[in-house]
Amino acid sequence: MPRRSVRPVTACLGAGVLVSTLVVLTGATTAQAATARYEAESSPAVCTGTIDSDWTGYSGSGFCNGTNSTSGYAQFTVTAPASGTATLAIRFANGTTTARPANVVVNGSTATTASFEGTSTWTGWTTKTLTVPVVSGSNTIRLTPTTAAGLPNVDYLDATTPDGGTTPPPSASALYVAPNGTDSAAGTISAPTTLTSAIGRITAGGTIYLRGGTYNHSSTVTIPAGNNGTSSARTTLSAYPGETPVLNFSAQSESSSNRGLQVMGSYWHVKGLVVERAGDNGIFVGGSNNVFERTVTRFNRDTGLQLGRATSSTPTAQWPSNNLIVSAESHDNADSDGEDADGFAAKLTTGPGNVFRYAVAHNNIDDGWDLYTYSDYDPIGAVTIEDSLSYENGTLSDGSQAGNGDRNGYKLGGEDVPVNHVVRRSFAVDNGKHGFTYNSNPGSMTISNNVSIDNTERNFNFDAGTSVFRDNTSCRSGSGTNDRIIGDSDSSNQFWSGTNGSRCASYSGALGWSFASDGRLVVTFGG
Repeated sequence: MPRRSVRPVTACLGAGVLVSTLVVLTGATTAQAATARYEAESSPAVCTGTIDSDWTGYSGSGFCNGTNSTSGYAQFTVTAPASGTATLAIRFANGTTTARPANVVVNGSTATTASFEGTSTWTGWTTKTLTVPVVSGSNTIRLTPTTAAGLPNVDYLDATTPDGGTTPPPSASALYVAPNGTDSAAGTISAPTTLTSAIGRITAGGTIYLRGGTYNHSSTVTIPAGNNGTSSARTTLSAYPGETPVLNFSAQSESSSNRGLQVMGSYWHVKGLVVERAGDNGIFVGGSNNVFERTVTRFNRDTGLQLGRATSSTPTAQWPSNNLIVSAESHDNADSDGEDADGFAAKLTTGPGNVFRYAVAHNNIDDGWDLYTYSDYDPIGAVTIEDSLSYENGTLSDGSQAGNGDRNGYKLGGEDVPVNHVVRRSFAVDNGKHGFTYNSNPGSMTISNNVSIDNTERNFNFDAGTSVFRDNTSCRSGSGTNDRIIGDSDSSNQFWSGTNGSRCASYSGALGWSFASDGRLVVTFGG
């Protein structure tokens, strides 16, 4: 079983903490997984109610407003290449203060239940994550309300399903790319083309397969605006099954104009790629409704994977929105002054609905995550980070440090601009400054079920705002500094105030993360 270890840390949790998440990264030897998005308003989904678009912030062309009764269900048809456990992430809004429970019925049998809590407003979109069994092939997944209030408004379902790494590529409707490919080649397995040629030739909903090996590029590779898939058929840029393509941009000089892979199109699914050593961002996302799955961004000279507007003239309504970054790793990104290169960033000019799930940011010279907002621009849209891990940011894997980077695990704001981000079920360990910090965001963020350990200054640092804190655990800051919490915090939290709490058991050990046989991320403290 693959295992990644961090240098020893003094931790305060019992050994063998298990995070109930699914993380499958390029190069893992366990079963692979495939993620697909199913819009509630698009066939073959079924909505017993109306398809509406009157509340902003939804993905696609609308959302399901189910009938307010126990008969008002929403149903999705999910394809799984192999039998096993699927992780479902259901995006919804419930503009009341009362939860709306539902049975989750898979192939005619109730698999689990879900309680869709109130989100206060009908534009307060959030996600509910759960797991269900699926069979190989087609699966019907129905959300059946159990009270007369019916369902919340349902936007979409993201399904991460197992494929065992054995799904063969299709023989038609695909182009094949290899390091030795040529622009003029047919793009078949026997006569592969180049990546730039394939991007220009692929049709909406088609697939580009990259064979394993190193692709050396001196110029940015761009998927241009207008080169789009659709909500029901994304265009795919994927590693060939069982192989690892590495896009290497080491020939570039450090410059903001020298990005690696630039995705300005929408409705793309980028899967299984390693992007390294670009002169700026490894992957830059200016389009919307894309999925980035099992990507690795490393050794780039700015943030590994960053979302931002396509051009300086792009209007706010077209800032990148509803992108999903899932099962991704970003590490050892460092700029020359050591101030700007983060693991992941959705900052400055991003729209609503962007989600990071099962992601790992480590050993970046600045922050693990950066959600900075400029007061000179419109506020960025609310971002969701869930089931993720951020560790040792501010120090590279070789132990070196440079410049005046912020070195936080999760940096959640900037310049006193309120944005209501959501961060839940995530870890911050041994970062060079704070674990989770508001960074001058006076909004009402939702910070829940997170664990923060041994960060150099504070594990949790929130000096303003009306954020809501529930079920968070803090176990000793590196400097012994107490956590700072302003907002709605109750007794479900354990913040650091100079002594170990009931959830902490002091010992010295090491942090490691590895994959269980079913693909979940296992985080261990103390070996």
